[in-house]
Amino acid sequence: MSSPTVTPPAPDGNSFLVQTVSLLSSVASYLRLPAIATTGVAAVLTGLLYFKQKALIYPSHMPPGSRTDIPRPSFYRIKDYEELIIPTKDGEKLSAFYIRGPKGGPNSKVTVIMFHGNAGNIGHRLPIARMLLQAVGCNVFMLEYRGYGISTGTPDEAGLNIDAQTALDYLRDRAETRDHKYLVYGQSLGGAVSVKLVSKNQGRGDIVGLILENTFLSMRKLIPSIIPPARFLAALCHQVWATDTLIGNVKVPTLFLSGLQDEIVPPTHMKQLYDLSNAPVKIWHPLPNGDHNSSVLEEGYFEAIAEFIQRVAPGTPETEEKEDIRPISYPVPNSLLWLAQKTSS
Repeated sequence: MSSPTVTPPAPDGNSFLVQTVSLLSSVASYLRLPAIATTGVAAVLTGLLYFKQKALIYPSHMPPGSRTDIPRPSFYRIKDYEELIIPTKDGEKLSAFYIRGPKGGPNSKVTVIMFHGNAGNIGHRLPIARMLLQAVGCNVFMLEYRGYGISTGTPDEAGLNIDAQTALDYLRDRAETRDHKYLVYGQSLGGAVSVKLVSKNQGRGDIVGLILENTFLSMRKLIPSIIPPARFLAALCHQVWATDTLIGNVKVPTLFLSGLQDEIVPPTHMKQLYDLSNAPVKIWHPLPNGDHNSSVLEEGYFEAIAEFIQRVAPGTPETEEKEDIRPISYPVPNSLLWLAQKTSS
């Protein structure tokens, strides 16, 4: 399914990020509605917790149009990419983008596997991929979960774990990427997906790092923050995502990016995950003004990722098809944080 034809905007990576944050912040407001509703309305929501929890946890239709309007990499001046449809072992078809970094660069054989949060689609995260290309020079693989974007199926915990495994298996089998080093990068729900994937697949040695942003301990432990009246019924949540029980099994270097103003996932969740981690290298990188969606706008966000990748996957330029790759630093000025706050209010 193709997206509407639009004229690409000027190639300003920071403005792209601000637009993305504004879009996803509208979803954050939607997710917070149960928490600020009247007690009576919240009681009704609590009664629906067991039967309708998938709709609450996986709002793939938000923002409106997310199942049909998927921005493409070309919209963001990304030229070297593939649009893929990948089958799963249980019969679903997942859409994905494989975006190539600069050929001949030191990270040309490093691929970051991105797993996004619980709303929107992979197209909404393309500004982040674009910044990774420019700041790090790696390849980026973006998988769309089942039931999101144009991927088939219905999302649930078991299905998303199958999808993540499908992504890794695809890259390991693909001739172009089978000898790459992989970093798994998850935001919010995508962090839970990432921890599960890495804990199951780290033995081969090709997964060299894990990057987590604003991820929760478990869905049951998050419910009291999202739907306070339902805190006594959290045990009814069958979409568990028990990241706190898995993070200790991760044996690859891990970067924790925590927005200290996160209004969805309490920052204490990320700190506890850091404390529970037994990774040989673990890095705590707080983002003082970052909320659940604007953390990518914080100064130092992409620098932290670039430094982490350089540490865990030090690259050597290839001898063929070299290009002039210059190191690029992208500090985000405070004015952009102000703009993000204004556009999301």
